[in-house]
Amino acid sequence: MRTLVVVDAANVVGSVPDGWWRDRHGAAERLRDRLQVYAEEGLPGLPGHPGPLTVVLVVEGAARGVVSVPGVRVESAPGSGDDRIVEVVAEETGRGAAVLVVTADRELRRRVETYGAQCAGPRTVRPQRGDADDAGVERT
Repeated sequence: MRTLVVVDAANVVGSVPDGWWRDRHGAAERLRDRLQVYAEEGLPGLPGHPGPLTVVLVVEGAARGVVSVPGVRVESAPGSGDDRIVEVVAEETGRGAAVLVVTADRELRRRVETYGAQCAGPRTVRPQRGDADDAGVERT
């Protein structure tokens, strides 16, 4: 069974001050497009998460309406993106799926870990200039 990677778009996009706030929708589209390679090839440096992966990008607010592309399913949260992420995790872990949530949000991490999901930071899918791509999977 493929690992499901659920990406907190707002948190990952907001992790780098690159002007994303001027075009939240466009920033979410750019992230979605970068995620396609991970769907095909897996997440480098994260043992146990080889490709191909199933990738879900959860968007909210001004980023709603970003469409899915091959390899990346986009979920537009009707309200809180965090609540939608928890719903996706609960559904998928209930089916026996291995789930990795990409976010730096501590409260969201706590919520999804109660369902057995693993968590990793934004650099897992969005390396920052000068940073090593070794964010790793964090377990608590």
